[in-house]
Amino acid sequence: MTDLIARLGEAVGAAFAGLGLDAALGRVTASDRPDLADFQCNGALAGAKATKRDPRRIAAAIAARLGADPMIASVEVAGPGFINLRVTAATLSARASELAGDARAGAGVVAQPRRVLIDYGGPNVAKEMHVGHLRASIIGEAIKRLHRFRGDETLGDAHFGDWGFQMGLLIVACADVDAGIAALLARLATKPDGFTEADEQAIDARLSAAIALDDLDRLYPAAAARAKSDLDYRDRARRATAELQAGHFGYRLIWAHFARITRAALERDFHALGVDFDLWRGESDVDPLIDPMVVELDAKGLLIDDQGARIIRVARDDDRREVPPLLVVSSEGSAMYGTTDLATILDRRNFFDPQLILYVVDQRQADHFETVFRAAYLAGYAVPGALEHIGFGTMNGVDGKPFKTREGGVLKLRDLIDMARGKARERLEEAGLGREFPPEEFETTALQVAVAALKFADLINFRGTSYVFDLDRFSSFEGKTGPYLLYQAVRMKSLLRKAAADGEKAGTVKIDAPAERDLVLLLDAFDHALAEAYDKSAPNLIADHAYRLAQTFAKFYAACPVLAAPDAATKASRLTLTATTLKQMESALEVLGIATPERM
Repeated sequence: MTDLIARLGEAVGAAFAGLGLDAALGRVTASDRPDLADFQCNGALAGAKATKRDPRRIAAAIAARLGADPMIASVEVAGPGFINLRVTAATLSARASELAGDARAGAGVVAQPRRVLIDYGGPNVAKEMHVGHLRASIIGEAIKRLHRFRGDETLGDAHFGDWGFQMGLLIVACADVDAGIAALLARLATKPDGFTEADEQAIDARLSAAIALDDLDRLYPAAAARAKSDLDYRDRARRATAELQAGHFGYRLIWAHFARITRAALERDFHALGVDFDLWRGESDVDPLIDPMVVELDAKGLLIDDQGARIIRVARDDDRREVPPLLVVSSEGSAMYGTTDLATILDRRNFFDPQLILYVVDQRQADHFETVFRAAYLAGYAVPGALEHIGFGTMNGVDGKPFKTREGGVLKLRDLIDMARGKARERLEEAGLGREFPPEEFETTALQVAVAALKFADLINFRGTSYVFDLDRFSSFEGKTGPYLLYQAVRMKSLLRKAAADGEKAGTVKIDAPAERDLVLLLDAFDHALAEAYDKSAPNLIADHAYRLAQTFAKFYAACPVLAAPDAATKASRLTLTATTLKQMESALEVLGIATPERM
């Protein structure tokens, strides 16, 4: 089921070909001036430049050829050679009926589905998530859903940071504050003979009583700061990291405890945001691959000794800036951040063989990924172009700097979610809904409104830009906000419920009013927005379509009474338009990871 842009493009392209010009000049876009036309084609200008002809003459000839097309109501030449097209009401009516009968409301799928893995979230074990994780989670989830919606076989991986220097720091910090834990770790360098599952459970109970996630959240910053000035402390942490990676039994037990208590908190926060993962893998999962990978890289002649470390040089002769090498093995003999990233690419090839891996990570990590990707291509672990960094900007406070608490600290993600939920409760109470809803439904709706506020505020911006966080504005039921979109979707649901209760049914679409035309033209543009968002990894294009759809429906609702339509046929037609708009709106919001309540 092709959209009107594609159909018109074929017709206009054929007209260009009929004049002996390239059919590609017939590309049609939505009009920049919807008051003058529905669509436009600027190909006459490019055709004139290539053939040294008058662009207006070319445009006039194209217009003459299109005059008899039954899709087209009018063709006009404007300015230096722009071709303006307006389609017939019958064409729009037929297109609206197609969209109404399509379960996907006009959303197409890719011609050649791929295996795609999305690496996003990126939380660290032993630390609660903070607002810095918000954008990776929101954008990554939307991109994963978009690829899945377009037909790709898609996996989302949280990719924990659970195997680096921070683990050594925490092991040392926990031992320093608890002599019992220090003694336990000292006597468990290797697994004792006769060690049972009951023994392991007893140790875990001991660790659970002594170490909670809040303790780790407090210990880590202090340990990291101390390691910068206390070289002996830093070296102890480095040795602990290397021993953990080498299989120190006690360190593995306490590390597993770190992972368990962290994941419980992560799942809570991710679930509240409507974010889910197919894979909960971490850097530690590829540890068994690292030693054989290092041997393989050495055999391929890629490893170079450098001041006691081993590196892969990835710089190219045509580089315009310095691209640092990939540090594979540190001078202490431990695997580094880049090492596990490289091994993760190898691991993903082995178990999924993705044709594309997208890394949704802060754009400030661009240089790191450039180095890792080049190393992966040199090693033959991926084909050039199969690895892509999807960078994003920061969420800033009103001072233009990365968002902080009023005290200047980093805000925990769960606190941000609670703030948004509290603001949503206020908005719902202001609208008088607190008295109408049962408590459980009220809380569910408040969370949906809060998540819509947070997600839409992020996703309406192109991911590469930074934006200012303003919870009051984002949670408003008016303006360019997530709650506004929910309000319009709920209005559609309410209207359709009332129609059903009155025994009214949707029927054949007939387009007459300008607001009806505008609504169908926008419904027709859904697949184009999806395709462009997919190609550019830009969910903001879907968010913008959803917002425009909400606005256009609001104008339609005001200008074209539905239940109070002048006759039964018009009422049935407008009910169909309402149902189709709701279906498309919910599809767009679902791709963005936003759920719609039944009422507000």
